[in-house]
Order: sequence, then C-alpha cells, then structure tokens
Amino acid sequence: MNARSAMKLVLALIACCAPAVSLAADVRPVFVAGYDTGGDKLVTVTFTNGDTQSIRANEGLYAGGGMSVLNDDKNIEFLATVNIKYAAVHADNGDITWTRVPIDALLFYRAQSFRLGGGLTFQLSPKLKGSGQASNINVNVDNAVGLLVQADYLLGKVNIGLRGTFVDFKANGATASGNGVGVTFGITF
Repeated sequence: MNARSAMKLVLALIACCAPAVSLAADVRPVFVAGYDTGGDKLVTVTFTNGDTQSIRANEGLYAGGGMSVLNDDKNIEFLATVNIKYAAVHADNGDITWTRVPIDALLFYRAQSFRLGGGLTFQLSPKLKGSGQASNINVNVDNAVGLLVQADYLLGKVNIGLRGTFVDFKANGATASGNGVGVTFGITF
C-alpha cells in the first residue's frame, strides 16, 4: 500500500466515524504519551566494554496531541492523534536514532471506568539515522500502515492503558516487523 492510499484509508476511517457522532457530541483536545517496545531489531550497537544495545522497530517514546469525540450517550469515543516517536542509542563517539510520525485513529467502546478499542496507525517519515562513528547509517523507511488495539483505565479526564501495534516497515527491499506492545497515558482537556 502506498502512502497516498494509506492516507485515504485513515481519512476514510475518520469520515466513517463522523456520522456516528451526534450534534451533542463532546469534542475535546487531547495530549497522549507513552512507550512502546517490541518488533524486529533494526540495529545493534556493541560498545567498547562489550555491552550491546539494540533498537527495535516498535520501540520508542512518543508524545502528541489531537482530538477526542465522545458521543452524547458517552459510550463511543473516536480518538485521532498526531505523534512524534523516538528511540535512540547514544555513545561517546556517535548516536543512532529511529524516528517517525504516527497518525493514529482509534474507535473505542467506553464504560464508566474503562475503554476498549482499535483502529489504524499511519507511520509517516520513518528514518534510521546515525551520527559520528555511525554516520554511515542513513535509512529512509517507507511510510507504513498498521493496526492498533488499546485498553485504558479511565480516571476522570486521564487514561492509563496498554496497547498493541501491528505494522511492518519496509526499506530497500527488506521488511521489519513493528509488532509490539506498550503503555499509554492521555489527558482530555
């Protein structure tokens, strides 16, 4: 699936959710953050003392913002966010970073103190880049579309939860699985 088709798919998901929202819907800005792990190893660094450190395809801290649309019955919620996701290996003689911009669109069923849902993630501009001794690493990865599942415990306007990501990254004819799990945190304003 190319980037244009993937973006159309994400926009179609957003458009499909819009009719389900009545005029009494509650639309609010959100902040999200979390940490994901798992997936195939993209790079492994061996330090001079023999220790190693790897970056995996789903690994990284992320933070972002977007909007939450909660229907008037307060049992269906649509969440759309744009995030920055970052993982790195730092050494005295160079660094390696794995960055991307996930656009996530999730539809949740809500009860009083939890929500459970799923949706799509569109990973824009994935890049593995090195500096210093690792400056030979410079890989632009194809944009990718994947699936998300998420379960959150709700504490008023705050949510804490677990999520699963199912996505494959492709670059230069090679594919790396970005399947993994993570913890997530959010605030609805």
